[in-house]
Amino acid sequence: MKWHFCLRLQVDKGPNFYKTMAGNYLIDGPLTSSVVNSFMAKMSATTDAGGLSVFLGQVRADVENGKRVKAIEYSAYESMVKAEIDKIKIAVLFEFDDVKYIRIVHSTGIVKAGEISLAVMVSAGHRKQAMQACSMTVELVKEKLPVWKKEIFEDDSHVWRENK
Repeated sequence: MKWHFCLRLQVDKGPNFYKTMAGNYLIDGPLTSSVVNSFMAKMSATTDAGGLSVFLGQVRADVENGKRVKAIEYSAYESMVKAEIDKIKIAVLFEFDDVKYIRIVHSTGIVKAGEISLAVMVSAGHRKQAMQACSMTVELVKEKLPVWKKEIFEDDSHVWRENK
């Protein structure tokens, strides 16, 4: 059954499937607008997609016990990130046959409140599948990706957070 699953994806997605699976998934520091724009430019260069859905995760300046978050320090199990992202992409491609391209990029290191730490971009033939596939991808990233976060407060104290 596993073999059948792989063959189905290769046939359905063709040679571009492997381009979809390739990529650099971790970036040190915040995701800048130029980084996000370059990914969007690559995605919009294809003419077979009518829907492009983008999710940008921003660090919030939450207040806990009277202390405001000034930044999050992200750490990742780098050798496992690619494997987990590939599994996430396969799950999304299997669920949504209209998806053409998936891009997932996560920050490592320090990201200040107000800066972007996660970008998920999905293109599909039609908007509905692009939006649904993007939402599913974000949820799977939060659940499965081996990335941890340490919230740093304005007084320089910190607490480790679990994704929910």
